[in-house]
Amino acid sequence: MEDPSISGEAFIDAVEAVVLDNVSREDFGVSELAEAMNMSRSNLLRKIKKHTLLSASQYIRQIRLKKGLELLKQTSLTVSEISFQVGFGSTSYFIKCFREHFGYAPGEARKIRKEQAVPSRFVKKYRISALAGLLVLLFAIAFFVLRSLIPAGGTGQDKSIAVLPFKNESSDSANLYFVNGLMESALSKLQKIQDLRVVSRTSVEQFRNTDLAIPEIAEILHVSYILEGSGQRIGDQVLLTIQLVEAATDRPVWGGQYSRKVGDIFALQNEIASEITDAIKVVVTPAELERIERQPTDNLLAYDYYLQALERMNEQNREGLLSAIPLLEKAVEEDSQFALAYANLAISYYYLDIYQIEKQYTDLINNYADKALLYDSKSAESLIAKALYYLHTKEFRLALPHLEKALEYNPNSLPVIQLLADFYARITPNTARYLEYALKGIQLDVGTQDSVTKSYTYLHLSNALIQTGFVDESIRYINQSIAFNPDNEYAPFLNAYIRYAKNRNIKQTTTLLLQEWQKDSSRLDILQEVAKMHYFQEEYAKAFVYYEQFVAERERQGLGIYPQEDIKIGLVYEKMGYPDRAAEFFDSYAQYCERDQSIYKSASMAVLYAREGKIKQGIEQLRIFSNQEDYQYWILLFFEKDPLIAPLKEHPEFETLMQRIKDRFWKKHAALKKSLEAKGLI
Repeated sequence: MEDPSISGEAFIDAVEAVVLDNVSREDFGVSELAEAMNMSRSNLLRKIKKHTLLSASQYIRQIRLKKGLELLKQTSLTVSEISFQVGFGSTSYFIKCFREHFGYAPGEARKIRKEQAVPSRFVKKYRISALAGLLVLLFAIAFFVLRSLIPAGGTGQDKSIAVLPFKNESSDSANLYFVNGLMESALSKLQKIQDLRVVSRTSVEQFRNTDLAIPEIAEILHVSYILEGSGQRIGDQVLLTIQLVEAATDRPVWGGQYSRKVGDIFALQNEIASEITDAIKVVVTPAELERIERQPTDNLLAYDYYLQALERMNEQNREGLLSAIPLLEKAVEEDSQFALAYANLAISYYYLDIYQIEKQYTDLINNYADKALLYDSKSAESLIAKALYYLHTKEFRLALPHLEKALEYNPNSLPVIQLLADFYARITPNTARYLEYALKGIQLDVGTQDSVTKSYTYLHLSNALIQTGFVDESIRYINQSIAFNPDNEYAPFLNAYIRYAKNRNIKQTTTLLLQEWQKDSSRLDILQEVAKMHYFQEEYAKAFVYYEQFVAERERQGLGIYPQEDIKIGLVYEKMGYPDRAAEFFDSYAQYCERDQSIYKSASMAVLYAREGKIKQGIEQLRIFSNQEDYQYWILLFFEKDPLIAPLKEHPEFETLMQRIKDRFWKKHAALKKSLEAKGLI
């Protein structure tokens, strides 16, 4: 039996020893490890996660890679031989994992100094808190290098820049927040320029203590220029050294050393921004220049509080937000017209409240957002704050113009772009906009070595691509998503449908979905999809088995999920001899159609009328839908397979209308492809 008194260190050592004993076995996974450790799988997963912050499969892979590095340094075996000795069935996958983990290819391992090559016991800790998990989707949906989508650095054609974290030269480490604030300011001012692509702060943070050369960093981030600097604050004096490096030549194209009073910090920030744009020959419009030169506050103490708060907010967790709020409150006490501080107060309270069933901070979010807009209506942060309030209150149509205006004022704002991507993916579906903003977000947030984040980014990109009919491209990125994180529970789910789009094998799709549901039978999303696949094949008895479980659990938990599926559930219950229960689902679906404000309402109504035998009305609704745009590819793949629309197929106009729907989709697809190519997004 497992010894409950065993320490974390001893437990991890024992796990490592067991894995190393079986390191050459490709089939030695989590289940085998649990058995060898005489533990339940759930306890093993919990303890490994607790002590390493990695999933069990990630930790096993880490041990294999560590052993691979050891063999590379101590033997003359080939990379291929070593990959199989440490349990990788594919040499190419071993090379990919090795490069991601250590930062260089296996073939380079023997050339690298030992002190550079040996990693710590635990690789980068994958800590995705509730807030950070949201940022993966909204602030993200972060992220990775897409060579086919982003121009390579150093070409001289792409006006792109990364602002590396400034080094704190102060003897007092407490001044780090101030030096970070200088970097944030430089980044923020450059982000306001349409003619310049500025990668995000999250992308450059990984290089805070790097030994990589500038050309290597630029290649990872796909930028033409790197801005690096160091600074220190001594009393009321600021010393700053900064240089702009051209990636292709590793040559400084501009640099400067500054010694200024803290009171001159805003003028210094504007001067630096001007020097950089002149050196890169960036076009700055008068409106952009006005926004760049706008001083956030006249009160230096308020600004100091704001910088301290920003440092805590950048931790992207609840504790950081709770620490930032009092500092922001002090900032607005010092300057009652400090728009940036008000905006970040609203943003902080929004994310504190986001997962709460009972919202606590609605009024605070609104009040602070309104004050931010009052004192700076052209600040992207002010507009984001108000948009988040409308998202908080589910007034989605009011949120959108604030997000679009924020992007106009800050075209490089990753938070805005990823909020828009989520908006068009989830709230107001628009496949073309979803894909465009997903691709823009990837261009700004690149180069992360976090395989979990990479996996989810590839997942969302693949989803955006398949919705717009880019099947082969979506296959490419869903494969990448699974490769980077085999534990990504959503990627195999999406993969099942992408495979259907490619081969139209519905039985294979059913099998794949069923396999995923059997891994976690609490997944109601997959459960109803398995039922639906049987429904499409008119296997009503099988569909009933899964729908019955879904309905029971949905009712038990009091969930209002998947109301659009109730008409299918109703038909299955009717076929199985439960007419009264079926009628309840039909009524529920009719109510859903009444509430629906999406572009799919007319398609949903066509299905409803078809079931009711109102063929003329059903065809009219289908005619209305045939004039819509930006609907998802799933309409083309599954609408005609629905048994409920069989009565409409007898109408002489049905085939013509369906062909119009298909033609409009592919016409839009072609236009979208041309537009994205013109913008350099694909």
